[in-house]
Amino acid sequence: MTTPLHGPAKALRLAAIGATLAALGAGFAYAAGWIGAPGLTPQRIIDTFEAQAGHYPGYRKNHAKGLCVSGYFQASGQAAALSSARVFSQARVPVIGRFAIGGANPFAPDTAIPVRSLAIQLSSDDGQVWRTGMNNPPVLAVSTPEGFYQQVLAGAPDPATGKPDPAKLQAFFASHPESTAFRQWAASYKPSNSFASTAYNSINAFRLIDAQGNAHPVRWALEPQTPFAALPAQVDDKQFLQHDLQQRLARGPLRWTLRLTLAEPGDPVDDPARPWPAERRSIEAGTLVLEQVDAPEQGACRDLNFDPLILPHGIEPSADPILAARSAAYSVSFNRRSHEALSEGARP
Repeated sequence: MTTPLHGPAKALRLAAIGATLAALGAGFAYAAGWIGAPGLTPQRIIDTFEAQAGHYPGYRKNHAKGLCVSGYFQASGQAAALSSARVFSQARVPVIGRFAIGGANPFAPDTAIPVRSLAIQLSSDDGQVWRTGMNNPPVLAVSTPEGFYQQVLAGAPDPATGKPDPAKLQAFFASHPESTAFRQWAASYKPSNSFASTAYNSINAFRLIDAQGNAHPVRWALEPQTPFAALPAQVDDKQFLQHDLQQRLARGPLRWTLRLTLAEPGDPVDDPARPWPAERRSIEAGTLVLEQVDAPEQGACRDLNFDPLILPHGIEPSADPILAARSAAYSVSFNRRSHEALSEGARP
């Protein structure tokens, strides 16, 4: 059943979530070469993205506002039979991570952006590194980089209002039936009052490789062990989520369960817009424990590029074209910001 698109309020709500996820999607498309018009390069599309969203030197070009955290991952052992990756058998794996909100403005109010992310790096004792960037939506609105590009065009702010045109957004979603699952999620989304009580999803699928070389298609999610509480209707603190996380970690560690969901034959393992059936087998691979928060943009995560294709032996990418495209775009963004001095722009 398709979620209806009645009224500008519904369209703008979808825009607030979808445009954030799609903003770098245009960069994905160009960086990976799926849209090949002459003169369009990863550098040019990042220029275009910054021209639309604002230029903030030294910050990530999407998910610009965030803060570094650290802790460890404690494996349950349940995934060791599915993957030879040491992270699933080592008792305690060091973790560096970063919480963020979507968008290119590092001075945006924490609660103004519906999209939240958690990126982590796990470094196992065999010298392998696993980096994964996760978001609170479980799926994307589109299946291809071309769709991303169309979505970012549809969600571009109207110069007269500073907001996307609801008519263009409705037309975009109506012409992309693959966005049904995303629209259903967005329509029912209720933000929690904390990064700590938010679930984070891989969205893309990967392949676990066991000791015999067998592949097991999988998606993963970090499920919070902190109980859900709704975000207050009125929030005046522009650093609300960051301050909340600092206060919680000052009282003690925060935990998430890493759940691996396994595909069955016929499931869409290469399409990030299509969910898998709810009854698919899943296992609890272990627990992410975060113990400490660092200053925003000054912690150990500052110089990490959370490229989703940095994978340890025992985990491989699926054929999802968005994965290769993300990797290329992340490289352009990382190289650019690493040569920029950190902006101290006026905070709203």
